[in-house]
Amino acid sequence: MSKPPHVLVFDSGLGGLTVLAEVMRLRPDVSCLFAADDAGFPYGRLAEPALIARVGTVMTHLVSDYAPDAVIIACNTAATAVLPHLRASYPQTPFIGTVPAVKPAAAQSRSKLISVLATPGTVARDYTHDLVRTYAAHCDVTLVGSTQLASLAEACMKGEDVTDAAIVAEIAPSFVEKDGQRTDCIVLACTHYPLLLKQFERLAPWPVAWIDPAEAIARRLDHVLREKLGGAEPETANWPRHAALFTSGAGPSPALAKALHERGIGRILENPIPMAIA
Repeated sequence: MSKPPHVLVFDSGLGGLTVLAEVMRLRPDVSCLFAADDAGFPYGRLAEPALIARVGTVMTHLVSDYAPDAVIIACNTAATAVLPHLRASYPQTPFIGTVPAVKPAAAQSRSKLISVLATPGTVARDYTHDLVRTYAAHCDVTLVGSTQLASLAEACMKGEDVTDAAIVAEIAPSFVEKDGQRTDCIVLACTHYPLLLKQFERLAPWPVAWIDPAEAIARRLDHVLREKLGGAEPETANWPRHAALFTSGAGPSPALAKALHERGIGRILENPIPMAIA
């Protein structure tokens, strides 16, 4: 049996697991390394130059050590800032970004009231504002920069208690009523946020469409792999080869280890990449 394509799924923390799940579903032949830069988490606290430098440092290690066939930057905050730098540094390696799904939300909305729920870093990016101007000029768009949701999602995945009130406080600004209309589409512009989707649906003041780009990212990866490695249909073998890496070097909690195992990750690799001391 031929060697499976090797894909690196990179995020600041655990949010990339939502993208990883779609990659595994669409391409069961792919060997995945999920790399979480928990030593640098959360990226929203980093100024853009520091963020670019940090991702560059981590990627130098990961590309050199694991030679992936493709890399998914499964983090909106990072992707909107670092993709041009990474593509210039590694021209032979395809990089697939994660950007706010403003275009499909604007096309789907009937009320023309949409919200983009993101980190403060993503909300502040010129890239995000350009997406709104280009694809949602006909909509009333509310940009919501949550300071806590990513950390709440991390806590939930690690088996820690997360209160409904804490979640409601973060998502409430996304729900807007104006001129008899209500928000009907909310873009989940951080890959951590779909980890809390069940809570969002239960706590929302009214039903909305939650727009998660993970499936579209997996389709883009499939296209890239077919172009790079050939157009054959993917194998469906149950490859026992998925692994995770945490840059802090800390092992996962029992609850997180269980969640990783349930997602098909059987190994934790030890390769710490600490943050530089300022």
